[in-house]
Amino acid sequence: MGILSKVLRVFTWWNGQTLNTQLWTWRKGTKVGEDAAGNIFYQNADKSRRWVIYNGESEASRVSPEWHGWLHHTWDSPPTETPVARKPWEKPHIPNMTGTDLAYAPAGSLRRSDTKPRSDYEAWSPE
Repeated sequence: MGILSKVLRVFTWWNGQTLNTQLWTWRKGTKVGEDAAGNIFYQNADKSRRWVIYNGESEASRVSPEWHGWLHHTWDSPPTETPVARKPWEKPHIPNMTGTDLAYAPAGSLRRSDTKPRSDYEAWSPE
């Protein structure tokens, strides 16, 4: 680990856990489980605090709905103990892609590769 990455761990939260979070987790945390994305979930001894250490970029939409419900005390037991029943109409979880090349771009958007103009637009003319 280079000196720059050590300094970043002290002062930035978006590059993974900070040094303080790592110390808190080491002293007070009990590992509860891990999701498919590699995020690790913890809670303290009296189960009043719950947190996640992200595998990579700290982005809240990378937490699946099952773990999100546990983190926010919607249910008491984690999905590793009591799996959440899936409905047949539910789609698989995907993180928020805003700001990436995979973000949604509607028809007629400048970000789309097709050059077809929008069909629902009429230009205004001052007549």
